[in-house]
Amino acid sequence: MPGIQLKDVVKTFGKVTALNKTNLDIREGEFFVLVGPTGAGKTTTLRVVSGLEKIDSGTIMIGEENARDLSPADRDVAFVYQNFSLYPQLTVRQNLEFPLKSPLHREGQEVITERVETVARLLHIAPLLNRMPDALSGGEMQRVGIGRAIVRHPQIFLMDEPLSDLDAKLREELRVELRQIQKELKTTTLYVTHDQVEAMSMGDRVAVLNEGVIHQIGTPQEVYTKPADLFVAGFIGLPKMNFFDCSLENNHLLLEECQAKIPLSEAMKKMVSTIGKKDKLILGVRPEAILLSRQKTEAGFQAEVLFLAHFGSMNIINMQVNDKIIKARTRPGERADAKERLWLSFDEQKALFFDRTTKKLLPT
Repeated sequence: MPGIQLKDVVKTFGKVTALNKTNLDIREGEFFVLVGPTGAGKTTTLRVVSGLEKIDSGTIMIGEENARDLSPADRDVAFVYQNFSLYPQLTVRQNLEFPLKSPLHREGQEVITERVETVARLLHIAPLLNRMPDALSGGEMQRVGIGRAIVRHPQIFLMDEPLSDLDAKLREELRVELRQIQKELKTTTLYVTHDQVEAMSMGDRVAVLNEGVIHQIGTPQEVYTKPADLFVAGFIGLPKMNFFDCSLENNHLLLEECQAKIPLSEAMKKMVSTIGKKDKLILGVRPEAILLSRQKTEAGFQAEVLFLAHFGSMNIINMQVNDKIIKARTRPGERADAKERLWLSFDEQKALFFDRTTKKLLPT
């Protein structure tokens, strides 16, 4: 299966730049996820790869072939949409057969039957083949829609938030199924979502996109633990990373909004020694790296508990210092009462520093 390359791709709609010199290199057989907020340019990326939108400049390669001037039909890609539209007058079997009877494919009936039954087994819809679409649940319709793309044996899958309209339980089930099917078929897949849980749990690699600009490409772990800039750090992670305006002064870390002066440990001194500038920094700390204590902590400061939110496998304790809100993730059994004052510190090994001007991660 071919890979996909976008080189300096620009796509505008009037005065709006949807893609701004976008570069992607998606490997053969890879499940690649494009994640970002609404309006980031995710669907536009899929549409230019599929040929449904012409690019203003740049190059799109599918395998070794320059696809810029290829028609959508000649690109041999299958587009899976957020809202599947099945033909209401056709049975599930007939819906699955339909792409194989098009003038482009025109497969023999024996091949058609074999492919439809194989896909039906893969997606657990074999018992539904004789049903009409109006007799299907939402999840069953999604499976049939995905099956209609898979049955063609395209060289590339393009998926535009195909699970976003499903309930949480179905989304989780289909995430696993889609990933397993893709591994089995080894088809290069570009999957678009605004849901970071999908992105982090499904992708071999992830690209974070905002306002037509790729901020970072990496494995889910790389993007989470070493975000390239403040946008990635704030977008990836639930709840999002805590940020503190700070500076380094006389072996102390000064947290401006919290009016806290924290002595640096020897390990922390060594860590920050590689940072060239010492002021106008932003400290980033994930909620799970916030450490709480009811006893005074020398390398910490006090905060007042606002409320505790239960999430089953974890608790999120929301706290306040002056006007600054801080979130800490704890074990389910750990409690904190409103108005209680706790001492906060953080896991130094997981601390990140960003330049307040450039918004970029600083090496430590």
